[in-house]
Amino acid sequence: MLQPADQSVASPHGAVPVTPATAGSPPPSSGAGGGAARAALTTACAGLLVGLDTGLIAEALGFIGRDFHASARAQEWVVSVLMVGALLGSGGAGVFSSRFGRRLALGTATLLIGLGALLCATAGLIGQILLGRFLIGTAIGICTFTAPLYISELTTGRMRGTMVTTFSMLQSAGILLGYLAGGILSGGGHWRLMVGLPVIPAALLFMGCAFLPSSPSWLAAKGRFGEARKVLRSLRGDEATADRELDNIRRELGAGKPAGGFALLRTKPFFRRSVALGIGLQIMQQLTGINVVMYYAPKILEGAHFGTSAAAWATVMVGAVNAVVGVLAIFMVSRWGRRPLLVTSCVIMAVALAAAGVIEGMHLQGPGAVLALMAALLVFVAGFGMGAGPLVWTLCSEIQPIEGRDFGVACSTLANWGMDWAVSNTFLSIVSVAGAGWTFAGFSVMNVVFVLFTLALVPETRDVPLDVIEQHLEAGRPLREIGR
Repeated sequence: MLQPADQSVASPHGAVPVTPATAGSPPPSSGAGGGAARAALTTACAGLLVGLDTGLIAEALGFIGRDFHASARAQEWVVSVLMVGALLGSGGAGVFSSRFGRRLALGTATLLIGLGALLCATAGLIGQILLGRFLIGTAIGICTFTAPLYISELTTGRMRGTMVTTFSMLQSAGILLGYLAGGILSGGGHWRLMVGLPVIPAALLFMGCAFLPSSPSWLAAKGRFGEARKVLRSLRGDEATADRELDNIRRELGAGKPAGGFALLRTKPFFRRSVALGIGLQIMQQLTGINVVMYYAPKILEGAHFGTSAAAWATVMVGAVNAVVGVLAIFMVSRWGRRPLLVTSCVIMAVALAAAGVIEGMHLQGPGAVLALMAALLVFVAGFGMGAGPLVWTLCSEIQPIEGRDFGVACSTLANWGMDWAVSNTFLSIVSVAGAGWTFAGFSVMNVVFVLFTLALVPETRDVPLDVIEQHLEAGRPLREIGR
């Protein structure tokens, strides 16, 4: 059984973690010991489950609609009810993980994913599919809140950005696996096998959660300093580094009683700014249009005169590009920095969607137009995978101060799922009214807005300790300068 060993100082509004990554002393060049890397990688595997559902439902949606005679509006709900569950899951994840620990939160999420997948696979009514996807959404909300935050607690230095980016990369890999499975099974219309597949990786991750360490900062917050030192030494592989981090944690704990998230929001202007930036980043990420392509790629391609089978395998190409670029992003994020990658990413997406808008808006026909649309979508996905996908989650785990980190990350995660729901729940309806061309053009404009947002507000946090970011934030520096 998973034990709720990693606890935090609880407040009425969630946990207040004290993060080892905030140590003021320079970390070793590797960023963390092998123990931290293994634990962070296990946690990052939650991204695989998050992505797998996206790929599978995209391929299964048409078959579900056919077998249950579902309208376009009902199909929108099959997709978007997951986001309703994710909203609730991410909103309650802070309280749950503060009381029972990160490991148990992740373990519970894997159980919910397995149960939801079984409900979908055995559904006799579309209502059972909606219930199953709601449970999966709740679990995904827990994962997207817990995993990046827990990884940032376990790791330091360059390892922090790399491992949070790995979480995003594994989401991309999960999407690709879902598309591949859907492409293989679509020939026989085996949608029940598609939606039931997450049971297997969910069971494996559940077992992996049993081996995760307790958060050393949370152990210290509960006064269990001996256990915190033991875990830190295991994670860092160096006693001096571990003891130095524990000393920093002690000082931070002695700075005063932490305030609750809402109390901090009311009394600290710097916290309001960091929360607003996190929310803004997540809203802009969804307005890039990425989940429109990921959820509805087969439908978009069928509308461009791809056959059902051809659309399924073309969608696999979308997932492959997303996964390959996700791997490259792991290496780029620690070399190029956050801001340059994010700006480049948004420019690429804006150009690609503008091209797709022209092709769809002018109703171009023929093999050349079909290939051009496919190329535009692939370039768009590549642009997202290199920057806007991984970096938003990384930044949201870095910019919040210790006292309100759980609350701040919860707010940004809620914003992500809320906007994801709004986009995915209305896309087919918008296309039916405005047309695909104008819809793509609108998302292109939003990517231009994201470029301006990044240039004006987003800081460069590469290789900057979390405590330094917090000090600059509290000192009232402009948001784009808190990483300097």
